[in-house]
Amino acid sequence: MLMTIAIILFILWLLGFTVFKVAGGLIHLVLVVAVILFVWNLITGRRAV
Repeated sequence: MLMTIAIILFILWLLGFTVFKVAGGLIHLVLVVAVILFVWNLITGRRAV
């Protein structure tokens, strides 16, 4: 689930650089948060149900 969200955000982030210049910063911020949460999930070892 988290990996799917990260992939979708990555694609939107790439689109932000090419198509949507205004939304690029916001998408970049959300992508960074998603990566931090993904790493935190790996470190803590908790599994989402």
